[in-house]
Amino acid sequence: MVRIYLTEGDHTLNALIRHLHDVAKVQGVTVFRAIAGFGHSGRLHSTALVDLSLDLPLVVEFFDSPERIEAVLPTLGALTDPRHVVTWSVRIPV
Repeated sequence: MVRIYLTEGDHTLNALIRHLHDVAKVQGVTVFRAIAGFGHSGRLHSTALVDLSLDLPLVVEFFDSPERIEAVLPTLGALTDPRHVVTWSVRIPV
């Protein structure tokens, strides 16, 4: 499992999705848009019904075989900050 933390202000989501789909050919990707969050800057980003922020946190998540994940990880550094990428093993019940 791979999770990548971005913000809308990074403007890297589309390039990342295209890479994961067209080049890495991972099994599937889900993008979550947060309603609030903060990062290393400590500045709170949030949205309200009246004031929609354009710099909310985003989480990109995908899974695939361990071999495919290991092949994809080095290329993610060119598309986003490698410190914002986390991975962990998962078990898929059959």
